Amino acid sequence: MFPTVEVRHLHAVIVLAEELNFTRASHRLNITQSTLSKQISELEERHRFQLFTRDNRRVVRVELTDAGRVFVEEARSLLLHIERAFHLARVAHDGADSVLAIGHSPDADQAWVSAILAIRLPLYPKLRVRLMSQFSIESVRSVMAGELNLALVTAPPDDPQITAVPFALTALYAVLPKTHPAAQKENCLLQDLASDEWILLARRVHPVVHDAIMDAARREGIPPKHAHDIITAQQAVHLVSEQVGVAILTTPTTLDIRAEGEGVVVKPLSDTSLCFQTCVIMRADDDSRLANEFARCFLRRYAPQRQPPKQMELWSSA
Repeated sequence: MFPTVEVRHLHAVIVLAEELNFTRASHRLNITQSTLSKQISELEERHRFQLFTRDNRRVVRVELTDAGRVFVEEARSLLLHIERAFHLARVAHDGADSVLAIGHSPDADQAWVSAILAIRLPLYPKLRVRLMSQFSIESVRSVMAGELNLALVTAPPDDPQITAVPFALTALYAVLPKTHPAAQKENCLLQDLASDEWILLARRVHPVVHDAIMDAARREGIPPKHAHDIITAQQAVHLVSEQVGVAILTTPTTLDIRAEGEGVVVKPLSDTSLCFQTCVIMRADDDSRLANEFARCFLRRYAPQRQPPKQMELWSSA
């Protein structure tokens, strides 16, 4: 019989694997660095394999071992299934006829969320929609694990386990102080920001978007002065208003309203390579009539913005 593994230990391993740094991981977990180190060591000693290799010169930095990589992937799936078990038990207890779990990013356009909430399906009069706000990569993992039925994800990865249908183009925007030389321009170029400190969405929030920004900077010959990683648009507005730098991010329609009174302006970036498809994604093998019908109903509302109808054939047989 395998020794007991506590959920907090699994969560600690996953967070450390994402950060590869004891200091940052302990901050996310809201525990001390020594407590985190003890939890990882206890798990390694109990099961007699090493999850991480430590850098002897800088002990806070770590790298995953081969065993660690396997363990982290399985631990993620286990935690998702545990949460799903509690969720389904709550649904059964509440007596709901039908429930759809739908994910979206914290910076999703609120019009998309409103469209989800407005959908009514005649065959499912007691349908309940459960919304979950997650980073894009977390939503993808939750869909693949069955924790979410659907998710709205900008620039999802190309993975055979998911089906992704585009419904909107998501551009990038620069948030600038009103005194910035480019503040009066209608559109902004990356070159306009070459001498500024950059405030970007953390890579774990939007890995594809983050990498695309850095790739575009390299193509333009711009050595980006990457100053701060942020999680939300509001954090970006605040830091720009404090004259820390300029921000580059995907923006909901409400960002201009948030920016008012903060001494900042929002300008679209004109680089066409920094424009991304936002998609409805679901598990490729999900044959649920409810999930497919709901997805089609949502996509019909955005039909003019989507790519050719042939992509909808993926769900037409549901």
